[in-house]
Amino acid sequence: MPRLFAALEIPKDVAQSLSLLRGGLQGARWIDVENYHLTLRFIGDVDERTADDVLDAFDHVSKQEFELQLEGINVFGSKKPRALYADVTANESLNSLQASIDSQCRRIGIMPDRRKFTPHITLARLRHAHPYALRDYLDARSNFKSRPFNVEEFLVMSSKNSRGGGPYIIEESYLLGVNNNQDHLASNFSTSPEQPLSNM
Repeated sequence: MPRLFAALEIPKDVAQSLSLLRGGLQGARWIDVENYHLTLRFIGDVDERTADDVLDAFDHVSKQEFELQLEGINVFGSKKPRALYADVTANESLNSLQASIDSQCRRIGIMPDRRKFTPHITLARLRHAHPYALRDYLDARSNFKSRPFNVEEFLVMSSKNSRGGGPYIIEESYLLGVNNNQDHLASNFSTSPEQPLSNM
């Protein structure tokens, strides 16, 4: 039973710049660089039939390419910080893509995600990070900014039910700016070997 989510891949050089933020914070469990991604919609544990429905539904997502940039470092959990992440600059094209993906999920009966969409790249899980140490870490890296990069596709990825989520497998990709509404040759769930996330 695959655990699915829709996501954007991060270019290799941008992921490398994010990797320079690793370290210097006790209580942080750092995400492996090859697992950096921007989640657009968490779908969850589904059976293979539903997984195929998801892949087919995303053929109807029709959006144009756009430019994206990461800027700033922040945390989830103000009173009890639980995750450190790189922030994303405000982007209407990104929000529109996410809304279209969410609409297709709801159309085929996937439960709505009650969490507000907050685009980000998770850098580390936090456990017992000292507030002062966390403040100093954030202050020292407050000027982080990636280069702008083009978003040309979105992915459907799967993860194993393991601590930390990874490793992630690319199940399908969808180009932006083209008509994806055509039959796929086959679903990765039934015929294709696993494709590791190796082209960051």
